[in-house]
Amino acid sequence: MSDYVFYIGYVAAACTSMSFLPQAIKVIKTNDTESLSIGMYSVFTFGVLCWLLYGVVLMDWPMIIANVITFTLAGIILALKVKHTFFTKKITKTP
Repeated sequence: MSDYVFYIGYVAAACTSMSFLPQAIKVIKTNDTESLSIGMYSVFTFGVLCWLLYGVVLMDWPMIIANVITFTLAGIILALKVKHTFFTKKITKTP
């Protein structure tokens, strides 16, 4: 395969993986996961794990690197969502 094809893969991997960075930073800084869908992040994170395993089988480094980064960022967001949904007491406001 031509070198330029690998460069396209690395650019695509960088763009898609780094797209999760702003969301992860915001969730970590604010601890606000209320508006995030636990179902969406669960399925997405599992899908990224599958892509990662597929990349490992193919030994496709752009795919492996992209999915390690994306899995890590999505996993952090999902873990915080699970923590805030199931393990944090909700404070109700009384008038």
